[in-house]
Amino acid sequence: MRFIFPTAFFWLLSPLTALASGGGEGLPAHAERLWSGLPITNSMVMTWISVAIIVLFCRAATKQMALVPAGVQNFCEWVVETLYVFLESILGSYLVKKTFWFFASIFLFILVNNLIGLFPGVGTIGRYDESGRLVGFLRGGNADLNMTLAMASVFFVLWTYWALKENGLKGFLVHTFAPKGEFHGFMLVFMVVIFLIVGGLEVISICVRPVALTFRLFGNIYGGEQTMEKLMELVPKQLAFLPALPFYFLELMVAFVQALVFMLLTAVFLRLICEHAGEEAHH
Repeated sequence: MRFIFPTAFFWLLSPLTALASGGGEGLPAHAERLWSGLPITNSMVMTWISVAIIVLFCRAATKQMALVPAGVQNFCEWVVETLYVFLESILGSYLVKKTFWFFASIFLFILVNNLIGLFPGVGTIGRYDESGRLVGFLRGGNADLNMTLAMASVFFVLWTYWALKENGLKGFLVHTFAPKGEFHGFMLVFMVVIFLIVGGLEVISICVRPVALTFRLFGNIYGGEQTMEKLMELVPKQLAFLPALPFYFLELMVAFVQALVFMLLTAVFLRLICEHAGEEAHH
């Protein structure tokens, strides 16, 4: 309980911090440079903080390993085990051993990024530029399209590698274009044509997936922040936190759901192309 009340207190203060800093200007669609001479943006700093939090948490959990876990180690093991069991139910025991490192990392990274983006001062404490507009020192990492595009692109590269490694080039092409089932004569020719068309659509679908992953995560996080900004403009400044407060707690749920959805979709995409992976080894 000693952690719950301080955490709730900080989250409750976040709308008030935005109010005190002016609010109402809206979050720009792009991340902004903190210094004109360096290519460092406010969203980049947030991603570094997220990575540092995860690394420090893992270091604390593994600093004094015990056979009977307790405290931080116990919580860390619970998180890892829960994610492993969940992913195993989707990917199977063979694939999860090879890919768990990626899916667990991407889930924790997105979740931590989303949660610290709700802390007081993020987007509301900064400097004023030449036009008098506030440039926040920090910006939610997933509210930057470049960040979500980078994660989707990394997954696409890994998906291609895993798909070719488990199926081979021939197996990949057969999975995409070959008819499913036994056909003969005219029906075989007809189904070959049909599945060539279906395979072309599947290739288009594969190419669209990184774009969909990119905009789904970015749109939900960026849209949530913009919604709270606009709600705060509907009432006088002294009461601006009231309409935003319910949506603020909703954003806590969105932070978890969006991390889960990104991990779930990427896992399903991999499972679809590697649905027979590991069967030969099992037999």
